[in-house]
Amino acid sequence: MLIPCFACESRFQPDEYFLACHDYNRGMDLVAWTCPRCGNRDDLRVLPGAIGFGYPRRGRFDVSDRFQVPGLRRQRQDLRLDISLDHEVWRVPTRLRQLI
Repeated sequence: MLIPCFACESRFQPDEYFLACHDYNRGMDLVAWTCPRCGNRDDLRVLPGAIGFGYPRRGRFDVSDRFQVPGLRRQRQDLRLDISLDHEVWRVPTRLRQLI
């Protein structure tokens, strides 16, 4: 299965795609993803069996499009999101922001 970047239309194996996830916003339940090829940054929501794409609106994230990834699972932790597919697990940490 190849997962696309909607900006440059490159396609990635799940391992390469989920390794490019770099920040989990637990409050909005969003994962930041940066395309390894074109550098485009997207926010997405990992759903059971799919990746949800959309836009922040009125303080929440509205999923407008889904890319099906059969077997995709998620587990919310206190400071990270664990994404799993088959026997692989990717941990996306929450970036702690300093208060000034």
